[in-house]
Amino acid sequence: MQPSNYNEILAFIAVAKEGSFTKAAAKLGVSQSALSQTIRTLEQRLDMRLLLRTTRSVSPTEAGEQMLRTVAPRFEEIDAELAMLSERRLKPAGTIRISAGEHSALTVLQPALLGLLPQYPDIKVEIIAENRMTDIVADRYDAGVRLGDQVAKDMIAVRISPDLRWLVVASPAYFARHPVPAMPQELTQHNCINMRLPTHGGFYIWEFAKDGKDVKVRVDGQMVFNNLALRLQSALDGLGLAFMPEDQVRPHIEAGRLVAVLDDWCPATSGYHLYYPSRRHPSSAFTLMVDALRHENCV
Repeated sequence: MQPSNYNEILAFIAVAKEGSFTKAAAKLGVSQSALSQTIRTLEQRLDMRLLLRTTRSVSPTEAGEQMLRTVAPRFEEIDAELAMLSERRLKPAGTIRISAGEHSALTVLQPALLGLLPQYPDIKVEIIAENRMTDIVADRYDAGVRLGDQVAKDMIAVRISPDLRWLVVASPAYFARHPVPAMPQELTQHNCINMRLPTHGGFYIWEFAKDGKDVKVRVDGQMVFNNLALRLQSALDGLGLAFMPEDQVRPHIEAGRLVAVLDDWCPATSGYHLYYPSRRHPSSAFTLMVDALRHENCV
């Protein structure tokens, strides 16, 4: 077998990932006919079919899937290494995409970046704040933010916040009309302000722990939101019980606008961690961002 041209393999990877000769040709800046010929040449050289072509779609064969799975990551590593070499003579630059929940984006990422970005005007950061369990590799994020116990074992994780607590709160006006719950199970008798999780389409299950006992409660109520501000405001307005990060409700508790209940069932949990693939070769811009976010650098 003759040695393959690396450009042919790159062409195959582009077509397989895009699922289209038209899109891949546009991405590579070549004509569709030239790209088709390149793929045919590669298949002839390897003496095997790599792509299944129909009038509507293009998909890898079994051999093509194997090549995409084993060869494509090596090309990505080469590109990353070359980028690192190039950055040694350039100032930190580039766009960093991060997937994070609303609370971590607001309370951890934003303050840290406020100190970083003015020093490095060529670094850009895109934060997508959403309450779902994102696959950062499939969705092409550079990093994600999750609680420590939610990070997959094959990821590099960097702690970026202290331990956190979530509290059950409601207004004094609400408790003037309803009994104060003494046990988590009693929440099912209350009007609770729910949060929908887009990943599974269901509601967030309120989680509690005490003396080694874990309790999960599926609450119900008249209102459902997907952001912090509306849940907090609804609790302040006396519309129900909310399960909120302590830092968001503590000022209102101290001012008497909210009352916390089930406090002994709300222990601290592992703080937020920035995580990213272990095979990722960090750019200088990414390394600067990670250092700015490290918990010991933020306290």
